Amino acid sequence: MEYTIQKLSLMAGISTRTLRYYDEIGLLKPARINSSGYRIYGAGEVDRLQQILFYRELGFSLGTIKEIISSPSFDRMQALKEHREQLLEQRAQLDLLLENVEKTIEACGGRIVMSDQDKFKGFKQKMVEGNERRYGREAREKYGDQAVDKSNLKLLNMTKEQYEDLESLTRELTEVLSAAFKTGDPAGELAQKAADLHRQWLSFYWDDYSKEAHAGVAQLYVDDERFTAYYGKEQPGTAAFLRDAILIYTGLKE
Repeated sequence: MEYTIQKLSLMAGISTRTLRYYDEIGLLKPARINSSGYRIYGAGEVDRLQQILFYRELGFSLGTIKEIISSPSFDRMQALKEHREQLLEQRAQLDLLLENVEKTIEACGGRIVMSDQDKFKGFKQKMVEGNERRYGREAREKYGDQAVDKSNLKLLNMTKEQYEDLESLTRELTEVLSAAFKTGDPAGELAQKAADLHRQWLSFYWDDYSKEAHAGVAQLYVDDERFTAYYGKEQPGTAAFLRDAILIYTGLKE
């Protein structure tokens, strides 16, 4: 079945202006232009638009989406399975947060006593379960069950203060890395600060730090397309930039 830009706009719930912009940037081209000059979209374009909207809902930038779905190795079925897993993860996270809110309401009403640890339990459990869904299998194959379980337990046993410090550090790392990427210099002051913040971030999960392990994680960010997509949500190429900065920071750059 074919659709005009107007009909596709109404069906997908987005504006015709957005569809025209997707055409301009090469993200979604119409199948053809009819004799009247109207954009016409077919089944392939409908499927591609669905993928675009899935990725947008998950917070990816248009540049990253274009890079992903235009890749020769892009597998639509695999992408759909990953979307399903991510949506299930989001639903589980919402359930945890809802449970946390309900308990807090009961605590405010004097019906139960809620410790400071309990107030953050849902957030920490969300982080652990999210990490397991996304990277658990690969992490366990690479580092072993004992190391992964130990890391998860360390996160779950964090105090309120430690959890807040981790959240603050994560925000600072994101901001500094974004600014460093814009300089284009992985050896620069900002990039090296980002590498050091990343080392500090790892210490919340690891008991023991080594330069070799740090460099290994940085390389994983480039080798695994999920990490690459995560770090490149707003600025494609960030994963490789961070890898280079960490290799310089650890002195392991060849």
